[in-house]
Amino acid sequence: MRVVQPGELRGVPAMSAARLPHIVIFNPDQWRGDVLGHAGNPAAATPNLDDLAASEAVSFTRAFCQNPVCTPSRCSFMTGWYPHVRGHRTMFHMLRPDEPCLLKSLKDSGYFVWWGGKNDLVPAQNSLTPYCDVKYKRPPPSEIVRAGGADGWRGPAGGDNYYSFYVGEVAGNLPDGRRWDNDWAMIEGAVELLKSRPADRPLCLYLPLSFPHPPYGVEGRWLAQVAADRIPPRAPTPPDWRGKPSILRGIHARQGLAGWTEERWRALRATYYGMCARVDHQLGLVVQALKDAGMWEDTALFFFADHGDFTGDYGLVEKTQNTFEDCLTRVPFLVKPPAGVSTRPGTRDALVELTDFAATVFDFTGLTPGYTHFGRSLRPLLRGDAVEHRDAVFCEGGRLHGERHCMELESVAHQDPTGLYWPRLSLQREEGPEHTKAVMCRTREFKYVRRLYEADELYDLRADPQELHNVADDAAYAPTLARMKERLLTFFLETGDVVPFDTDRRS
Repeated sequence: MRVVQPGELRGVPAMSAARLPHIVIFNPDQWRGDVLGHAGNPAAATPNLDDLAASEAVSFTRAFCQNPVCTPSRCSFMTGWYPHVRGHRTMFHMLRPDEPCLLKSLKDSGYFVWWGGKNDLVPAQNSLTPYCDVKYKRPPPSEIVRAGGADGWRGPAGGDNYYSFYVGEVAGNLPDGRRWDNDWAMIEGAVELLKSRPADRPLCLYLPLSFPHPPYGVEGRWLAQVAADRIPPRAPTPPDWRGKPSILRGIHARQGLAGWTEERWRALRATYYGMCARVDHQLGLVVQALKDAGMWEDTALFFFADHGDFTGDYGLVEKTQNTFEDCLTRVPFLVKPPAGVSTRPGTRDALVELTDFAATVFDFTGLTPGYTHFGRSLRPLLRGDAVEHRDAVFCEGGRLHGERHCMELESVAHQDPTGLYWPRLSLQREEGPEHTKAVMCRTREFKYVRRLYEADELYDLRADPQELHNVADDAAYAPTLARMKERLLTFFLETGDVVPFDTDRRS
């Protein structure tokens, strides 16, 4: 935990603007942490990430998000707070004006902040001006077609593809085979920016892309790069769901994919891998543009996803709000520091969190955040120091009974059976145990999940890496369960609140 003392200057750089590193935040949506070639996946087509990890960057292969859906995770990694600190547990509770945000801290400290991509961070009723200088809008051609944007691929209601999100190969609409969409618009806008950026200010380039978020659809040139026959086996569907949270059983029943063959699952997973390959290619374009602009050496590059994706594991697609399987909570996290930061490139298997992202930016820039946060700078791990960064990582979600405002009833378009997300959202708005509030405590060897309205979970990750056998009721694991509960209690005691640095006057 980083607690900045009240006497420190807030938002004032410890070095001149000319020496502040550029910051690039490359943030794909819903990328699983195991789809990386350099992390040992033989089917992943990620040559640019692999090259960075081999030459200039560190890839953290045990990095975890703090909530398994978009908005709560983004609120967490942009503040260094856990979702419970201010109740960021839904897609409709974003950062309020009185809350900190890394983008705002950088802008206040003299950075030119260029934001190209999705929001899922700042409420639509609020201005983005405090957070960025430019919120990029896509230029012509005006036709933006998201893969899977039309519903023709779904087939008839009641069919076994209706809720699968599976599109497969999509046709390009540009001469080079690409399909013009919002991600391409943002990448091209970023490349153009790097050719004519403001020369008198350090740059923060924030690229929150949409891929590889489903629907699972991608152009053929990237699908062809995936060695589908080498994709690792998926986690099997539990035969009776015993010991697993009820929301998984409910989603499985409503998605209706139980009859899918392994060949169909492999095609879906290959498409997802192809989407990752496309994002890797786009990263390469931005890296080359930084080099062409003479900025690469002075740039700190952060590549990470907000959360993962089932992609067929347990017979499911998409994600959930309150389950914490590694396919959802483990994410890629790669850091290439600016010149002058001692680095031993390669992979690290230390446990890290996305809360550590903002802390590392503050470290690289010398900026003081002026509030209590819970991230830890990754600098020692970049050097290769033999330190234990974290003994456990945490993720949380769900709601209390009666928290109607946390049911996401605002998602009207997805609350009838024609909506793609109906299998999940229909369960979230019921008052059964499915959407119960829950929290994960994960160490290297064990994962413990505390649930309010149904059974807890405990997995021995050494013997059961796919988290299929809940041993919470096994007497042999009673000492382990007690230790994990104690660790979770300490976590909540340490992170339960934040005290403002500006004190009040007493009358």
